[in-house]
Amino acid sequence: MQSVLRILEKLLAKLAKAIINKYQPKIVGITGSMGKTSAKEAVYAVLNGKFNVRKNIKNYNNEIGVPLTIIGVETGGRSPIKWGLVFLRAVKLIFTRQKDYPEVLVLEMGADKPGDIGYLVNLFPCDIGVVTKIGPAHMEAFKTVEKITREKQKMVTHLDKDKIAVLNCDDELVRAMHKKVKAKVIFFGYSEEANIRSVDLHNQGDGMDLTGIKFKIAYGGSTVPVALPGVVGAHQINSALSAAAVGIALGMNLIEVSEGLKNYKAPKGRMSLVQGKQTLIIDDTYNSSPRAASAALDALQKLQIEQVERKIAVLGDMLELGDFSEQAHLELGQKAAESEVDLLVCIGPSRELIAKGAEKAGLSLEKIMQIPDSNLAADKMIDIIKENDLVLVKGSRGMRMELIVKALMKEPELAEQLLVK
Repeated sequence: MQSVLRILEKLLAKLAKAIINKYQPKIVGITGSMGKTSAKEAVYAVLNGKFNVRKNIKNYNNEIGVPLTIIGVETGGRSPIKWGLVFLRAVKLIFTRQKDYPEVLVLEMGADKPGDIGYLVNLFPCDIGVVTKIGPAHMEAFKTVEKITREKQKMVTHLDKDKIAVLNCDDELVRAMHKKVKAKVIFFGYSEEANIRSVDLHNQGDGMDLTGIKFKIAYGGSTVPVALPGVVGAHQINSALSAAAVGIALGMNLIEVSEGLKNYKAPKGRMSLVQGKQTLIIDDTYNSSPRAASAALDALQKLQIEQVERKIAVLGDMLELGDFSEQAHLELGQKAAESEVDLLVCIGPSRELIAKGAEKAGLSLEKIMQIPDSNLAADKMIDIIKENDLVLVKGSRGMRMELIVKALMKEPELAEQLLVK
């Protein structure tokens, strides 16, 4: 099976490379330990009003998914017939000319192991490279954050001097990449050193009917108001700022950027706002890592809504952390305590570590609950949640934390439309 996948990977790579060589689209590559999918969606929203643009199909961000996106088809799965149609589509693109092939490809590129980013950018060199944030993720394969950084920075170190690197000025590891980059650098972030930065953050909506966040983007002495619907958390703004940088790099102005961001649709389970039964849920269930979980807890702490009586953090295991797992879960509990949650619900095999970290940091035992898995938690949380609670739900994909969100949401019949799975 592995040999078949390898043959498939090589064939797709050759076909996709030939398509790129023929149509010469601008390629925007996006990577990072967190925030890359949200950045991809924001970049797409900004560019889509001005360019013929395509983004990754579904979550296709690996050595097979990226070529499939370039071809413009979904995977053939286990069907030889479907794979035959995939190859037929690719060959047709190569030997005939499709007039409406995208001008710009927005390609999220993930890295589960060393070499992944290098492989993708070697095949499909970018015109613009974006790096969001760096932190512990897939530690079983990478072992250290330094190795993650070395892999992720290939997104911008491969760029020629006439290309553009878009870097997060607020992330020390990402900011330092500019020293190794030949391309022109555009920094984004909150820092005054950033070329493109945000100011005046506010929440939108009325009380428990919060609808999103609004702020202003500042660039070149000008500012424009921006609204991001259906999301919460200051770190979501980074996605909009990186998208603004890409838009400006491609000749757009701030007004066009702001208009494009009105169409931003947050990926499911990424700090998405979901109405509960007289509660408000922050659904961050797509995945989790130490930095992402910390940012989510920061957002929960900073969010001020007059009607909210309790802030509750429902935290599941962070997976694929290897030897760093025990320390990471202890620190997660500590962060929850420092975030002054009124109730901490710990889910999964590492629940005792999260609880231990929280208790050691001063959170009283009566404010800590432990539940073995998300299925059981989905049943129990119905009785725990009260009117006017603000509930953050977060955990790694394998923890199925969206089951808890479904149990608490006002309209569970919309689960398929709104939730991760």
